[in-house]
Amino acid sequence: MTGQDAYSKAGVNTEAGDRAVELMKAAVSATHGPLILGGVGGFAGLMDASFLKDYRRPILATSTDGVGTKVAIAQALDVHDTIGQDLVGMVIDDIVVVGAKPLFMTDYIACGRVVPERIADIVRGIAQACAATGTALVGGETAEHPGLLGENDYDVAGAAVGVVEADEMLGPDRVEHGDVIVALASSGLHSNGYSLVRHILASTGRTVDQAVPEFDRVLGLELLEPTRLYTAPLLESFAEHPGSIHALSHVTGGGIAANLARVLPVGTWVDIDRATWTPPTVFRVLAEWGNEPIEGTEGTWNLGIGMLAVVSHESASTLTREWTVAGIDSWVVGHVSNRATNLDGYISGSKGVDGGAVRLVGNYAD
Repeated sequence: MTGQDAYSKAGVNTEAGDRAVELMKAAVSATHGPLILGGVGGFAGLMDASFLKDYRRPILATSTDGVGTKVAIAQALDVHDTIGQDLVGMVIDDIVVVGAKPLFMTDYIACGRVVPERIADIVRGIAQACAATGTALVGGETAEHPGLLGENDYDVAGAAVGVVEADEMLGPDRVEHGDVIVALASSGLHSNGYSLVRHILASTGRTVDQAVPEFDRVLGLELLEPTRLYTAPLLESFAEHPGSIHALSHVTGGGIAANLARVLPVGTWVDIDRATWTPPTVFRVLAEWGNEPIEGTEGTWNLGIGMLAVVSHESASTLTREWTVAGIDSWVVGHVSNRATNLDGYISGSKGVDGGAVRLVGNYAD
């Protein structure tokens, strides 16, 4: 028995893995510019970093993330071409939060059985989203784990690196009293809170293939709406309005208040006015099914806000208009203050960061 035969006996099909690489190769290569060396298939992805010599003081930024249990919805529907964009959104939009331009990304897919077409769909989605954000997809790994994962189970993760000039980094040190908080609309649930989504579906007996009157597609496709990519318009704003954006908060796990608090300095206070927007239908429907007031989900879902920008008062109207014209609805939701009158209901800092204090006030618009 050859080694190849022995591995096949154990449930690992290396030929299927090679076939998956062939199917994804063109999409991955399309993200490579002249700075990427070696092409697809090397042990390591390579980038010529000579351009960093042109920076005064280059700071590298890195991020890693996954898609979470949203993959369970994709697996249940056997639809896999949107999960890749979710991964890029979760990873690359964390890079841009500090003001960095993404350079390259790698991905990792663990599965119970390699189905070449399925893996290729996932990676094609990653590559297309990388191209949309100006990021090279320089490498990845597909690992077959029979016996650990079910035949149709998989999980995805990724990591990326970006670069920013030290004196152009965004963060709490740039935030000032009077700054304006601008919300950038989400495309839906993005990639957070799906454990709650799945709990609601299971407890109410709903399935992902059923029609729902409030949606123009089956429930599962509504839940698979891919994460919005904010990187390109934000990078354009950095270039066109230098110094106008002071901080950014990617609204992921933990909801609106906790994520904004992370990028505010200690001693600042923000009231987010719920009356400035209406949470999209998907959030309202799920909250109703779960017998939860919509306010009770604020620490789990983004409720229609995927990114928050802390901007100078002078630039707020211009940036809000430009982002909306670019296809991302944007609106003012609050202001930064260094004076607090009532401490009730504020979330102060998050995920180990001692930050500012944020709370949501009022009632949502109808």
